[in-house]
Amino acid sequence: MKTTQTPAPVPAESGTPVTQTAPPAPRPPRGPRPQGQVLNAFSHGILVLWAIMVVLPLLWAVMTSFKDDGSIFGSPWSLPDKLRFDNWSRAWTEANMSDYFLNTVLVVGGSLIGTLVLGSMAAYVLARFDFPGNRFVYYLFVGGMSFPIMLALVPLFFVVNNMGLLNTIHGLILVYIAYSLPFTVFFLTAFFRTLPTSIAEAAFVDGASHSRTFFQIMLPMAKPGLISVGIFNFLGQWNQYMLPTVLNTDPDKRVLTQGLVQLAVSQGYKGDWSGLFAGLVMAMLPVLAAYVVFQRQVVQGLTAGAVK
Repeated sequence: MKTTQTPAPVPAESGTPVTQTAPPAPRPPRGPRPQGQVLNAFSHGILVLWAIMVVLPLLWAVMTSFKDDGSIFGSPWSLPDKLRFDNWSRAWTEANMSDYFLNTVLVVGGSLIGTLVLGSMAAYVLARFDFPGNRFVYYLFVGGMSFPIMLALVPLFFVVNNMGLLNTIHGLILVYIAYSLPFTVFFLTAFFRTLPTSIAEAAFVDGASHSRTFFQIMLPMAKPGLISVGIFNFLGQWNQYMLPTVLNTDPDKRVLTQGLVQLAVSQGYKGDWSGLFAGLVMAMLPVLAAYVVFQRQVVQGLTAGAVK
């Protein structure tokens, strides 16, 4: 058997510098793949297109609310030559938008408070206590989310009428609360399950009752979830049209959605389109303001339950 031996290095002559071979340079890191760049550009393009589709109609409605009727039809895409605030004052006074706005604030404010209080209490019990029928009650609320409200309009009308709550503000508040409870309980039940139980157990050890533990400890901890579900309920209740149309036929107790429809119908005879757009912007401003103010809390509430 032959063996291969590595030849010994030749000694360098005296006075001759010894050169060493440098190690190979590391390869530069590879850049992102072209497929990733194309997908990123495509997703950004879709987002920009979606933002344009949402923002442009809002800006156009605001811009049109400061024009006169001739400019609306003559140059609908141009900027107003001057700001006509009389459109807003005319819609606020002559079109009774002030009364509709006040009725909507009363109805939505009362129903929103009732929905958050009752929904948070029910969700806390379903999330933290085990009792016979717990899952059954929870799935009843989940099933209520999928039940079409159109199927309940006729029996709901007779129930509200028999209770003497037809064409009343408090009757509409109770209906709004019942309409919003399924989603509220479903959302807050998942949120309460993510909160730590050690704090509630420490409160029980210190002698706190269940009600005190809920209102003073657990409810403040659930503030992001309450704000998130409150914003969603506010949007749905503020823009609700079907329920007040069926249950609120009194002209003096109309809400904003009913008032806008009445204002739009009357335009076929009066032609006050500038007042119509002014009333439309009045109805949109509270919703936009609520989302701008609580935008960070909405995002925190949606992502708070993702990581325990």
